[in-house]
Amino acid sequence: MNVPNLLTMSRFVLIPVFLLLYFNDYVIASLLTLLLAGFTDYLDGYIARRSGQVTVTGSMLDPLADKLMMLAVVLALLIKSVLPLVAFIVMAFRELVMIIGSAIFYFRGLKTVQANAFGKATTVIYYLAITLMLLEQPGGVAVLWLGIALSFLTSVIYFMKFKRINSVA
Repeated sequence: MNVPNLLTMSRFVLIPVFLLLYFNDYVIASLLTLLLAGFTDYLDGYIARRSGQVTVTGSMLDPLADKLMMLAVVLALLIKSVLPLVAFIVMAFRELVMIIGSAIFYFRGLKTVQANAFGKATTVIYYLAITLMLLEQPGGVAVLWLGIALSFLTSVIYFMKFKRINSVA
């Protein structure tokens, strides 16, 4: 297992750490855990591309770790009544569809689409929204809705690219 994949695997471990800290009212520590997860996401991709260590395993586990972390965080925010139920449902629906779709495509041997600038911008907006909500600052839910809207636009772009790279000539 290479370094980028180890960093990806560390994000799976950080999910219960975040939840444990957040539900025991260590909000700053839970936020730092989330930011560490975000940093490892950036770092594993950077190292993998720079050193030629991109693997099929990493390409599948990386987005899965990101989506599971995001689902855990928004579920925790929902449980603590920080996040409206409708925002959770819309966000969870999109994330679950992306996870299931990626798995189906992978097992059918289809090519997947790499993250693009819209996907990266969505992630940054999500992290900003979650930071605002965790710190009980105004505007967190509004910023989250912006991220959700951008995530659906990104999904449409990914789907169009997916169709193009997997179409039979």
